[in-house]
Amino acid sequence: MANTTLIIGAGIGGLTTAALLAKAGHDVTVLEAHVYGGGCAGTFYHQGYRFDAGATLAGGFNPAGPHDQVAQRLGIAWPIVAAEPAWRTHLPDRVFTRFGDPTRWQVELSRATAGLPDQAAILRFFERAETVSDAAWAFAGRRPAWPPSCVADMVRLAGALRPDTLITLPHVFESMGTWASKSGVMSRPARAFLDAQLLISAQTTAVNANAVFGAAAIDLPRKGVNHVRGGIGGIAQTLVDAIRRAGGKVLFRQQVTALETKGGRIVAATTNKGLRVECERCVANLTPWDLARLLGEAAPAQLARETASRPEQWGAFTLYLGVEDSGLPEDCDHHQVVGDYDLPLGETNSVFVSLSLRGDPGRAPPGMRAITMSTHTKAGQWWALRQAPGGKQAYAERVSAYTERMLDRAERAIPGLRQKIRLLKPGTPVTFRTFTRRHRGGVGGFPFTSLLTARGPGVGLTNTWLVGDSIFPGQSTAGVTMGALRVADAVERDSR
Repeated sequence: MANTTLIIGAGIGGLTTAALLAKAGHDVTVLEAHVYGGGCAGTFYHQGYRFDAGATLAGGFNPAGPHDQVAQRLGIAWPIVAAEPAWRTHLPDRVFTRFGDPTRWQVELSRATAGLPDQAAILRFFERAETVSDAAWAFAGRRPAWPPSCVADMVRLAGALRPDTLITLPHVFESMGTWASKSGVMSRPARAFLDAQLLISAQTTAVNANAVFGAAAIDLPRKGVNHVRGGIGGIAQTLVDAIRRAGGKVLFRQQVTALETKGGRIVAATTNKGLRVECERCVANLTPWDLARLLGEAAPAQLARETASRPEQWGAFTLYLGVEDSGLPEDCDHHQVVGDYDLPLGETNSVFVSLSLRGDPGRAPPGMRAITMSTHTKAGQWWALRQAPGGKQAYAERVSAYTERMLDRAERAIPGLRQKIRLLKPGTPVTFRTFTRRHRGGVGGFPFTSLLTARGPGVGLTNTWLVGDSIFPGQSTAGVTMGALRVADAVERDSR
């Protein structure tokens, strides 16, 4: 049983860790409550359509990027198609098309900021951010153990430093907002464009987002973002296939309901179907709250304190649309719409709209397309309505109001969208909780505000690690995969 490893949850982080360990010879079992893998980066089937549940775009497949590193280690090919442009951001008074090609992006940035008093500062700021991003991605590609949890992690962290890392130092302890202000970026459109990108990539806006992480996050299009054929769930399915080829097990419809501990270690898990799986090591693709719930009184004190004090993650309000393809945009499949400069982002004032890849078989019936739309929302308000006496009607009314406002926003990017809709299905944090089993239906990981408060994979049990969007670097499939590479390495070292 020396190399017996249990993975709880078939999200991208859990599946990546499992595939890497199975390839390395571990006896791996993945237990997943749902009928398919991917979690918030999964694809579900409904009335002839395959909808991306949450995430719709994926980065990190560039050479030496996290997904590329995994592909090299596993000997697999990802089912991806480059998205160029990455997306189009619609502000109240102008539009930015976010090209990945550096030359086209520079031309577009100059066009979109024409007439702004701080145009020169904006161009300089984004140029500098790209340089910092290159250094940050290069550093991350060397898989530093951040945050370090032991002396060995400190040694590995020091080994990942290079002379090019020095360019990030002036920005390590400042926010993107501070950096932008010092650079002279002050106009409302420029700050709104920056905020909108950061909210989807760092889960917070410029005033709070860490500058180094933020630079890497807003530069993701230049590194390359992609459609996944068949939907974003194709990443998970590719990993499931790799695990099984290496002799590992992936068991669906097996929701872990209890964990057994002995001597500060998880030794077995029991599922809702009565299956009991013993393990030497455990990797939990769960939020801290969900792991603490499964451990019950055996939860370590540090995990109990964290779950009692840590703010909740964002939730998402989503719309899944089946629409007629005729007349839809030809040159861009992803759109970010900001409605009002004077309102906070999220809560339908910022909406991300993703169309399925045209001609992708299986995503929609002939002549139709699948669309996923989402907006950040505070999960607590939906649970308060759902659980209040007589709150069912108020909950339904809020769903209806959010639906109408999101469609209003989306029609700025796709005129006449309403007339093309043949199927509409909304989702709230309550819905996400039902299908993902995540605490309060939270999505996207924790807002990335400081390198010093980033969460590592440790939970206070000697043979257990967290993986997924709760640990550094968290956000996006690329970030989750970087965390999974670290955890797989840690489990390998522990097994030796």
